[in-house]
This record gives sequence, structure tokens and C-alpha cells, in this order.
Amino acid sequence: MPKRVALYLQDAHNLRDGLEYVRYAEQRGFEAVWQAESRLVRDAIVPMAAYAAVTERIKVGSGVINNWTRNIGLLAATFLTLDDLAPGRIICGLGAWWDPLAKNVGIERRKPLQAMRETIEVMRRLLNMETVTFHGEFHHVDGIELDVVHGRKEPRDVKLMIGATGGKMMELAGEIADGAVLNYCVPPEYNDEAMQQLEAGAKRAGRKIDDIDRPQLIVCSVDPDREKAIDTTRGLLCQYLAQQPHIAKASGVAEDVVKKIQSILGWPATHEQIEKAKHLVPEDLIHRITASGTPDEARAKVQEYLKRGATCPILYPVGGDVRLLIDTFAQ
Repeated sequence: MPKRVALYLQDAHNLRDGLEYVRYAEQRGFEAVWQAESRLVRDAIVPMAAYAAVTERIKVGSGVINNWTRNIGLLAATFLTLDDLAPGRIICGLGAWWDPLAKNVGIERRKPLQAMRETIEVMRRLLNMETVTFHGEFHHVDGIELDVVHGRKEPRDVKLMIGATGGKMMELAGEIADGAVLNYCVPPEYNDEAMQQLEAGAKRAGRKIDDIDRPQLIVCSVDPDREKAIDTTRGLLCQYLAQQPHIAKASGVAEDVVKKIQSILGWPATHEQIEKAKHLVPEDLIHRITASGTPDEARAKVQEYLKRGATCPILYPVGGDVRLLIDTFAQ
């Protein structure tokens, strides 16, 4: 069993059911819960606050929010507020977002590395309760601070993590972040190069790779009926490979497979379109890039990611019995 384990929730479950899953995960020894924010369906902050309010020990992270749509002052104030609710338990996971969603809401994602570097720098200084003046290419602030009048005025222990997939963003995470949230839908061997990139970034900052936390999102479908678990994952992969091409590329998925799926799926994809296209996802791919099947099969697959550098699996239950998944990896 992994020494550390976390739960990942997106929008597949009723939010109140999610509260119960998080409470149960805390009871069963899970270290953290991470809330997704990807499609325009469920923001991360509201669920994070709810999870923090109904638990006592489990850490609560954003997995991940983008660094484009929230003003840097509001972003820092938001995580200050979450830390007020659950002191020392909040993790800020930031990602560079993706197209076509960003483009469709009017965001031009130019120079993502510079934008992320500036966000991390200003965010860290604000949460350290400094008065900050900063004029970069993406952030311009003059003498701002988190001006707490009532409550805790000390610097906040909020870990800043970068959700990285590409090599340059991975290096940046190694250089400036507290950790990297490694992506899902990639094979375990993807981590080999990712570890080299993180180490290269860490070296630039005079750090070692062991100074950088490396939790990893892992799609996990657990069911006593192996075929049922696999079919559930097939539907998810169908959608993500088509709509997030950077994940498809990192997964080594054949371009013709992606194009065939894209020709069927719209934006956003409907349930009927996913059902029509999911047979195009080959079963060997499911086993290569997810932990799907019986509980024993899922545990074995997760170990492959840990052996290749991940420090904590963040398990994404794509369907079925979430409590069974929690029990499968309970500490």
C-alpha cells in the first residue's frame, strides 16, 4: 500500500455526496482531497470550502485552477480565506489551462511559463503577508497586501503547486513551486522524463528533487466486475483524449485515433456522442494509462507510478462505488 494517498473529485458526483466521500476518506486515512476545475461545470473553491468545513485533518487542494481568470489579489485573498477555515490544510494547485476552452472565453494563453512564474512569485509574497509592488508582463500591483484587521496576521502555510504536463512547465515547477501535480492519462514511463525535468529545474534553484512534492493524478476505476470497471474508464478517456490534446500527446495515443474521436464528439461532448465514440479507445491503452479493474489490479498499477517517482497517488474515481475505491487504498 502507498504510504500516502489522496482522493480527486471533479463533477461526476452530487456535491453533497462529495462531502460524505471526503469525510469517509479522512476516516480511512487519506492524506488529501483535490477538487478539479476544468470544464465550465463546477468551480474548485466552493467545494474546497465545503470539504474543509466538514473535516478536521485531511488536506484540501485545488487540482488545478488556472492562473488566468482570477485577479492575483483576489486569488491570494481566496486562499487566505480557505486557510482561515482550515489552517495549514490548504494546497493551491495552479495550471496553465487549455484550449479551446480558454480561447472560447476570451483568454489568450500567451507565454504560459512567464505568466505562471509571475503568478507564483506574487502569490507567495502576498501569502507571506508582505506588502507587494510588482510590475511584470502579466501582473501589475502597487503596494498591495492581505490587510487582515480581524484574525490571524501571520504568514500562511499554503503550498503552491504547479499542475504540469509539458517539459518546460515541469522544469519551472521544479525551480519555483513547492511541488508538481503530475497529470493523469499518462503511462508510468512518462514519469521518467518528468523526473529529469523536475530535477533540472530544481538544480537551477539550488534544490534537490526530493525537495519537491510530486503527487500524481491517476484515473482509477475499481469494481469486482473487471469489465465494468474498464468500460467506465473507456468513456472518460474518449472525452479527455479528444478535448485535451496535450494529454493525448503525453499518453502516446495515435493521432488517427484522436482525430476519429474528435470527429464524433462536439464541445461540450454529449453522453450520446461519448457512447458512440468510446469503442475507439483501445483496451490496451486503458490498462497502460489508468488503474482500472479489480481492486488488486488497481493497487498494482498505482505502484507502477510510485516506483517511477510519484510521491502520492491522487485517485480519480471515474464511476462505480467510490467507497470501494477508498477502502481499496485505505491506510
